[in-house]
Amino acid sequence: MILVYTPKINNRIRYIFRLIFTDVLGVTVKLTDNVNEFKLHDGAKINYSGHAFGDELFFMSKPFLLETGIKDQEITVFDWEGTKAFFPTSRSATLPFDPFAASFYLVSRYEEYLPTIHDKHNRFEALESLAFQNNFLHLPLVNIWAEKIKQLLAVKYPEVNFPIKKFSHIPTIDIDNAFAFREKGFMRSIGASLRSFSKFDFKEFAERAKVILGMQADPYDTYKLLHDLHAKYNLHPIYFFLFAAYGLNDKNVPTRSQRFRYLIKSIADTSDVGIHPSYNSNFKVDKLEREVHGLAKVLNREIIRSRQHFLKLTFPETYRNLINLDITDDYTMGYASEIGFRASICDSFNFYDLDLEIETKLRLHPFQVMDATLNFYLQLSPEESIVRIKQIIDEVHKVKGTFISLWHNETVAEYKFWKGWSKVYLEMLEYAATKQ
Repeated sequence: MILVYTPKINNRIRYIFRLIFTDVLGVTVKLTDNVNEFKLHDGAKINYSGHAFGDELFFMSKPFLLETGIKDQEITVFDWEGTKAFFPTSRSATLPFDPFAASFYLVSRYEEYLPTIHDKHNRFEALESLAFQNNFLHLPLVNIWAEKIKQLLAVKYPEVNFPIKKFSHIPTIDIDNAFAFREKGFMRSIGASLRSFSKFDFKEFAERAKVILGMQADPYDTYKLLHDLHAKYNLHPIYFFLFAAYGLNDKNVPTRSQRFRYLIKSIADTSDVGIHPSYNSNFKVDKLEREVHGLAKVLNREIIRSRQHFLKLTFPETYRNLINLDITDDYTMGYASEIGFRASICDSFNFYDLDLEIETKLRLHPFQVMDATLNFYLQLSPEESIVRIKQIIDEVHKVKGTFISLWHNETVAEYKFWKGWSKVYLEMLEYAATKQ
């Protein structure tokens, strides 16, 4: 057990010390505001205050964690030991910055509560983030800082037993469109066929006809391929199903489709399944509730996992809506336009509601790379994408974190604009496996 002295104990301090020491480093921590208790303690201890008492590990605190509410923060990022840091402190401190205040700023997504520019889908832009603007989006800074704290403790208090962490990979698959041609219904199929014909796209017209007539497999039906790949590398994927009414940005097959329902059940037999809340459900709670309950009814089990369609995430409303529907784990934390570490961490963590100043039980699982980001937003080739993915995996491996990838069923189909991309997924799985 590590004893931490701080003059005042509040929810922010409880949250961030538990995250750093328990969640990331795997050791227990006790907070005290009693100076005598701290001085008399003969075990591992940390002083988190404005001044040192003796030769203990002293991390000078900034006022940030003692604040309540949300306001603009003056943040200057500087280089430190080959990485980045902010919230600078005195040279007399063990570190020249406050890693706990800085970590809280990043994982709470403090900046996303502030007025800022959003994209056309009303999403916080990666380009607006502190991480992107200061060139550390590719780094899990919170893990890096935690590792430094661990090293300092190990030298000062060698009796502290830190558990051995291991790198892990969780592949996640979003099912936005279960089938390219099957199960779309008569009117949608006729309309799509006429559009193909009017554009002189006779190849697609013929493919649709052959699939509907059962003469060839649907190009998006890659589920056996994915299952076999994950089994080969002993991976445990999570599939997120868009289970919603048809809409401008929600174009999966009808939820009443028996083939679609059978697909969901068959995947749930071997993999974890979650809800992929529709585009409009982000601001229509009743719609979100219908989708969660609808998927639960198909599986005859509670739905506890979620990832927002289009990665639509509004703080704190999106997460509050999920909590109210008993969702326990969300996998939305990542950017559509850039790969990297949105919350600067590669371990799961509880959502802290800044408006209410409370730690919730909703567990957030940040992902680092998405297929659409590489292909559409960054416009990288498959070869360039493989290089970028390996760089991210290397960063996660350095801190023994969890690498979470976001892929789609159609992106391994070698179909249309995904030709050449199945090898990206294959090489990603293989490379991550070498790190385990």
